[in-house]
Amino acid sequence: MSKNPALHFNLKKELFESFLIFLIGIPWGYLMCSTCENMIYPILISGVFWVTLWKGNQFLSAILDLKVSWVKAPLLRALTGVLGHSFITFILVTGIFKVVELFGITISNYKLTVLISIGITLVMTLILYARKFLLSWRQAAIDSERMQKEIITAKFETLKNQVNPHFLFNSLNTLTNLVFENQNTAAKFIKKLSEVYRYVLEVKDKELVKLEEEMNFVRSYVFLQKIRHENALYINENLNGLKESHNIMVPPLTLQLLIENAIKHNVLSSESPLNIDIYIKEERIFVENNLQIKNIIDENSTGVGLENIRSRYKYLSPDAIKINKDQNIFSVSLPLIKK
Repeated sequence: MSKNPALHFNLKKELFESFLIFLIGIPWGYLMCSTCENMIYPILISGVFWVTLWKGNQFLSAILDLKVSWVKAPLLRALTGVLGHSFITFILVTGIFKVVELFGITISNYKLTVLISIGITLVMTLILYARKFLLSWRQAAIDSERMQKEIITAKFETLKNQVNPHFLFNSLNTLTNLVFENQNTAAKFIKKLSEVYRYVLEVKDKELVKLEEEMNFVRSYVFLQKIRHENALYINENLNGLKESHNIMVPPLTLQLLIENAIKHNVLSSESPLNIDIYIKEERIFVENNLQIKNIIDENSTGVGLENIRSRYKYLSPDAIKINKDQNIFSVSLPLIKK
């Protein structure tokens, strides 16, 4: 089956279109031979001209669309179209002249007829090509955006599936100890754990969430991590640099992923605690930590956290994320997206 709908043949449709095109050619028959005594022949010849040239060029256009893409090579497609339509118009007009002569009918001004036919064909072709190019470009843009969104969504789902089981395993281990040691803290731990997973379920289909909602989720997540790591982890939050927070958006789970990455890749101990700062500066939110890189690579680290955030921001915002690293500090800043 042909990939181009224009090559599909429908007899009724073709006959109806040919009839309409033939009607368009009737006035041209009068104009081309207004002094003729018998108008039947000029009308028939003009109608045949229009139908032959229209359908012939339509078929050529469909063939060229299969060979050369408007989106990938628009200039080449336009050039081949102009040359191709000029050539096929010349061939068709010459063929019609030869066929008419077989019936003993002589048409004067062969060269002028060829030039007029090519001119009309090119004008109509350029108009149709401009429309087709804009439609093809628009469809390509829609397809590209849809594909990019699907890829990012798939990456996000993969990331959640990779991170959540490991986090849940550690949380349950911590909870097991708390149940025997401190039941009040264990109750708070369960509440915060349920808030974390409820949030993950709520935002699974969202591209953006309010910064306030994301920070509430981060606080619940940080509470769980603080219970587990105690004095080995300090997280400092300062959002005073934000004037208006109600209309500021961020992709869901981004801040949590940055905190999780810092915990995964750095050594945590009461002697050398990990300090993570979250603050606002120049319309960007920063997640910054002191560097205490582990000598042993964490087997549970997937390596896709930062890349996932980068991909999502590339799709959602004209501003990219920024990563700065020196001997002592690792910092990631994210642009704040206004609703």
